[in-house]
Amino acid sequence: MDFPITETAIIASVIIMTLGYLASNWMKMKNGYPLENSWGKPVYPKNDQAVERVKLLTQENAELRAELGSMKDRLANVERIVTDSGYHLTNEIDRLRDEKGVN
Repeated sequence: MDFPITETAIIASVIIMTLGYLASNWMKMKNGYPLENSWGKPVYPKNDQAVERVKLLTQENAELRAELGSMKDRLANVERIVTDSGYHLTNEIDRLRDEKGVN
């Protein structure tokens, strides 16, 4: 069986493209990227591990948002103290000192 050069090139091209496609999908799966369907849309695997990961990330997101809220409150207090005039600040410190002495 003697193949002309064009048929050999076509067969080699098909083999190289197939191996490239398989290598690309293997790298995507290895690194956690979603595979694509025939229309190029991402296809995410549905398994219990992915659902658990989403739950953990959602919980962590909520905790970080709560921490960010408390940090904003603390920053607002620091800004208020820094921008406050010295006289008013001294009066407030004296008032707090008096309250502490009463209790």
